[in-house]
Amino acid sequence: MAKAHNKKRNVGIIYEQLLRCISESLVEGDELKAKVTSEILKKHFKPGSQLYREFRLFNALVKTTVKSESLATRILGEAKKAAIGFDKDQLRREKAALIKEINYRIDDQNFYHQHVGDYRSYATIQTLLNDWRRERASDLVRIAKYEDIVCEWLMTERVEEDVSYHRDEDVNSLSVKIMTEKFNKKYGQALNSDQAKLIQEYVFSLSSGDTGQFRKYLEYLRESTLSEIDYFSETCDNDVLNEKINVVRENVNDFKFTSIDDDVIAKFLLVSGLKKELLESENG
Repeated sequence: MAKAHNKKRNVGIIYEQLLRCISESLVEGDELKAKVTSEILKKHFKPGSQLYREFRLFNALVKTTVKSESLATRILGEAKKAAIGFDKDQLRREKAALIKEINYRIDDQNFYHQHVGDYRSYATIQTLLNDWRRERASDLVRIAKYEDIVCEWLMTERVEEDVSYHRDEDVNSLSVKIMTEKFNKKYGQALNSDQAKLIQEYVFSLSSGDTGQFRKYLEYLRESTLSEIDYFSETCDNDVLNEKINVVRENVNDFKFTSIDDDVIAKFLLVSGLKKELLESENG
């Protein structure tokens, strides 16, 4: 029976899980957890460490795309040389230290169960890196098989994404995705482009800690929606609709907020949706 892949020691998987933990913590408003996780990631994936070196090699194999088999084969050859050149004992100690700190400081029983896309490819690449370093005769068949798989992977066209850990955009883009999924699931409908922008601005304000600009954006959204309501009311001849729109106007006008949280964002999503409907009615 094949031995299960050790996700905790897969440099690509553990990196993605740390990144997702930061993003979800920001989305949920748990700034302390996001800060702790970010500290762990930056501490252990620092340039010069064996863990960082393996991550860079792993990431290159995951993200690189080539068109010829000969080039893919050469890349595998260079990757093998690099993998063999690592200090495997130091790498093992660094991974153990990372796992220990995750268990102690994050203390989340669901941490290692977070979904990671392309899991099978990640597992194959990490296993190949490990087998290259061991070079045991018993691993030769698997090495040949996995080299073929990774070679095919390198020749498969994919959407290129930069996952360099020191860029805030990585956390932001994943946070936007998580937040969008959260609101879609909660309110049962896909967000329009303006609502998606609202969530994006919200996430960026959370990650930067600066809500000043976002507050201005919310005020602009409220005022511009009120203007659209006024225009609609002036051009509408239906008394029943005018009566209803006046109630809506009062609600939007009276909507004040001292703090920004998910409930406030949910209300502004409704405001944004209303504004879009009014604009469409004008152009319809």
